[in-house]
Amino acid sequence: MENGFQVLEHTADVGLVVTGPDLKQAFATAAAGLFSIIAQSRQIETRDCHHIEVKAEDAESLLVGWLNELIYLFDAHHMLFKRFDIVEITPTRLVAEAWGEPVDPSRHRIKVGMKAATYHMLKVEKEAGGYRLQVLFDV
Repeated sequence: MENGFQVLEHTADVGLVVTGPDLKQAFATAAAGLFSIIAQSRQIETRDCHHIEVKAEDAESLLVGWLNELIYLFDAHHMLFKRFDIVEITPTRLVAEAWGEPVDPSRHRIKVGMKAATYHMLKVEKEAGGYRLQVLFDV
């Protein structure tokens, strides 16, 4: 698993399996994995910061809400992100800062458009040594 995540190919979708020593790192790694699918992340500069808060009923819904908020910022505001600082996280609430910049077609190659993170095959599991997440995206 490179960078704490592995991309899953799944019929008409794409997904991620993510590991992290704690929930903060696992959610940050899931966001990094998302943007590695969308664009080549090494070209993204961390110039702008977006404050993000997400509330949900459980950890699985929180993961979907977090990733869908990032997809919304990409779709509606044309933002690409590279660094994710999870300031606070519980199984029902996340406060984070996402660092990136607006899409610049001369420097950023968009690989795939994302519609949404889905609940299909969704997992947030505590394991020995940390957490394992699995999420599929509708592309």
